[in-house]
Amino acid sequence: MTLSFEDLQVGQRWESTGRTLTDADLTIACMTSGDWHPIHADAEFSKNSVAKQRIFQGTYGLHVAMALATRFPELGDKVIGALGLSEWRFSAPLFVGDTVHVEVEIASKRLTSRAGRGLVERRITLKKSDGSVAQEGVATMMMHCGSAQP
Repeated sequence: MTLSFEDLQVGQRWESTGRTLTDADLTIACMTSGDWHPIHADAEFSKNSVAKQRIFQGTYGLHVAMALATRFPELGDKVIGALGLSEWRFSAPLFVGDTVHVEVEIASKRLTSRAGRGLVERRITLKKSDGSVAQEGVATMMMHCGSAQP
């Protein structure tokens, strides 16, 4: 069900389904970022690292978190666009084989000075299957609201 700005309530929460990170994901992360540091790309090098295995680039976790959170809440064509991230923290490394999901909470909402627009802040938490937090932060978006919706 598509929600409007007016439907959203501070404190509302959603949880995504899980997604297991694969070796192909790590390869794609290296290819698209150009970051082939041995901690990401060299299994033998990584065996001697603190983590004892290859780890994903931190920004790949952010990429996955944003993708998983896209539907929470479902806002359809009311979204104007993303405005930024704040308070984003990398709390734990991500490894091939980790299954992750996101928890999304409406942290705040307010009208802008321009009629028909509102800002929504979502607290997004990327968690591993054991319940530990891998990453979290606040994503702000602008959306149509009130009678000025398209």
